[in-house]
Amino acid sequence: MDIQLLKGPQLEPCIEELAQLRISVFREFPYLYDGDLAYEAGYLSIYLRSPDSVCVLVRDQGQVVGASTGLPLADETEQFQRPFVAAGWNTGQIFYCAESVVLPGWRGRGLGVRFFQEREAHARQLGRFEWCAFCAVQRPQDHPRRPTGYQPLDAFWTRRGYRHHPELHTEYHWRDLDEAEESGKSMSFWLKELV
Repeated sequence: MDIQLLKGPQLEPCIEELAQLRISVFREFPYLYDGDLAYEAGYLSIYLRSPDSVCVLVRDQGQVVGASTGLPLADETEQFQRPFVAAGWNTGQIFYCAESVVLPGWRGRGLGVRFFQEREAHARQLGRFEWCAFCAVQRPQDHPRRPTGYQPLDAFWTRRGYRHHPELHTEYHWRDLDEAEESGKSMSFWLKELV
């Protein structure tokens, strides 16, 4: 596997491949996201505009099989900044570890650990961040599309040093696979102090 670190506008040639990867992986539970390339390209443009963004891109024989993104929280949308501002956090000191996506055939090979290592190293190198944060969708235990035996990633995130802060939450809108229109999804944040 070939792993590249792309920063800011360096990501532009890979936007379509990254969009397709995100659509494929986020169709799975718990996101159940019914995405499209045009929306994804617009969403991903935030990384092109942020000079301090990073994308850890994984290829296998030329195919994009995994990716992980991050950028300063201050460069993210108001939806993601709002809970921190309301709680009195300094968004300028938080690096936001956005999404990590890996195709099923490449899971269990240590990419999840590598993704956190690379994004945290990038945040440290920038030299102005005290925290890394990410958010995850909150689905009910009895969600009808929850697969039998589904294991959330909470234990994995805890082993990486992150702690859940359910008091920091926001709502993001997308259309689930079985929805006719977009609806709000509850998202809560996890944080790790960079030392």
